[in-house]
Amino acid sequence: MQNFNFPYFSRDIAEFWRRWHISLSTWFRDYLYIPLGGSKGGIAMKVRNTCIIFLVSGFWHGANWTFIAWGAINALLFLPLLIRNRNRTFTDTVAHGRILPSLKEVFQLSLTFVLVTLGWIFFRSDTISDALAYIARIVTQEFWVVPHTNLSGDFVIHVFAAVFFFVYIEWIGRGGKFALEKLGLYWSKLARRRLYILVCFFIFLFFGKDQAFIYFQF
Repeated sequence: MQNFNFPYFSRDIAEFWRRWHISLSTWFRDYLYIPLGGSKGGIAMKVRNTCIIFLVSGFWHGANWTFIAWGAINALLFLPLLIRNRNRTFTDTVAHGRILPSLKEVFQLSLTFVLVTLGWIFFRSDTISDALAYIARIVTQEFWVVPHTNLSGDFVIHVFAAVFFFVYIEWIGRGGKFALEKLGLYWSKLARRRLYILVCFFIFLFFGKDQAFIYFQF
């Protein structure tokens, strides 16, 4: 099944969780949320079941308070939408049929991305204290000071160009199952091969040190 459906192009937390790790979310829905009563009861039952789902999801990732905190944060972000019955406001693709999103959609995408990534800080930290210390640095001037490096200005420009390129590819392919599904569909073979070579070049250029797939630890 399609496991990730462009989750970072979500306009709220509810949409994000419909697009993120779909197989796991579906499993929790079918084997935990629905047996608990799902959304058939009153608002109190809905809130209870939602909190259980997110906390168990955090605990599933590891027996660490950071995962529990991550689950609790996502529950707190999700509950206002659930209580106001707005957790299924966005079920279509953002900016469907348009090249660019509206200013409102840009704000929604940006806010959702910030909230999600703040939650990831707890997910990736070893302890709660580490996560809080990291967040504290974000709101201080120190975090925003550009570090002194030996990287040339051209290299930095190339990195930003690569990031823009890949975000652009993701954006124009957001309506399909994966970003490259329709890219170059009507291009010549030579043009498509050049694109694939360019993608491989960037992969080898920025692959960094060897790292194990993150989900191997869960």
